[in-house]
Amino acid sequence: MRIAHVVASIDPAHGGPQSGVVRLAAAQAGLGHHVRIVSHGDDALLRSALHAAAQVPHVDALEWTLLPAPGGVERIFGSRMRSRLPSLVAEADFVHLHGVWETLLRIAASCARQASTPYCLSPHGMLDRWSLAQKPWKKRLALQLGYRFMLEHAAFLQALNADEAELMGPLGLHPPVVVIPNGICPAELAASPEPGSFRRTVPGLGDRPFVLFLSRLHRKKGLDILAESFRMVANACPQLDLVVIGPEDGAGDAFRAQIRQLGLGARVHMAGPRFGAAKLAAYAEAVCFCLPSRQEGFSIAITEAMACGVPVVISEACHFPEVAAAGAGLVLPLDPARFAAALIDIAGAPEKAAAMGRNGRELIHAHYTWPQIAVATLAAYRAHARQTDAGLARPAAAARL
Repeated sequence: MRIAHVVASIDPAHGGPQSGVVRLAAAQAGLGHHVRIVSHGDDALLRSALHAAAQVPHVDALEWTLLPAPGGVERIFGSRMRSRLPSLVAEADFVHLHGVWETLLRIAASCARQASTPYCLSPHGMLDRWSLAQKPWKKRLALQLGYRFMLEHAAFLQALNADEAELMGPLGLHPPVVVIPNGICPAELAASPEPGSFRRTVPGLGDRPFVLFLSRLHRKKGLDILAESFRMVANACPQLDLVVIGPEDGAGDAFRAQIRQLGLGARVHMAGPRFGAAKLAAYAEAVCFCLPSRQEGFSIAITEAMACGVPVVISEACHFPEVAAAGAGLVLPLDPARFAAALIDIAGAPEKAAAMGRNGRELIHAHYTWPQIAVATLAAYRAHARQTDAGLARPAAAARL
């Protein structure tokens, strides 16, 4: 099968969707398919993406088409995109769009329809209630100006979990929804980092145990909740620090100011973005992973932490109830006191934390690996391409693969 993945950016600093696209595409290529990634970017950005995915099997089998970053006029009308996309889409058997609110995706969908090439779309959490409530008038206008048409004519929509499928319901979209999660790449986690290699790169951390936050520094990630929670943790666990890893995305300065106001500057370490082996070394040395997010599609960071044997404390808005069911950590409402109590409990019970870590590792390696996910997506492409070609009625219920 010839597959084209279309995503607005391949910059690893942009978070999980970009990371996931590369790994899904590589896993599909490893199954013998011809896979292309179409994105905005340049050679420097491609080198950055390939460096972050250096340990991913079959990434060298991918083909890449990079389009110049759009300016103001191009972002609206996409004339350069329209000149490049038709041939790329026409040669594909199936097109997989990632995201929602990008001109590149809307034009790729239009080209696919003109070429009678079926396409699916993965919103990556961008169509749930919380996301739609951010800048709502712009999104309502965008839906009227072509994006709803793009969504309605997809062969199927990929939800990352059952909650996301349900939360898209108010839009009243007609394509079927297939639930296929994100995952991890076992080969990336195979090598054991050198003990202490991460903490040696963080000034002031020394040999102190730490809770790890790893995500974009964006308001939705709950950094304000994390700071208030850690204030309580710091009083109860004077030996425990907090390490924050991730690229700046609008909330870093407010978090730093809150930390200073709470008098926690010496206990909180801002380590910047980390990718590849450097990121995995941070997981390996953490006591616990914490993500009090206000909204997630399906956090790759959570799966990576669990695959590395780290207990996790996450919010209900992460939509990963399997964590609690497997005994791999705790899933909590957005209450700083509840998060603080969970972190204090895990930090004070090494045997319990180790059991959670083992449970999480077993869960992820059994059910959430990119090779497994590649098989599921390929099955969905084939099934829904046949339905589209045959003009069959679309089922209303979500399917799970």
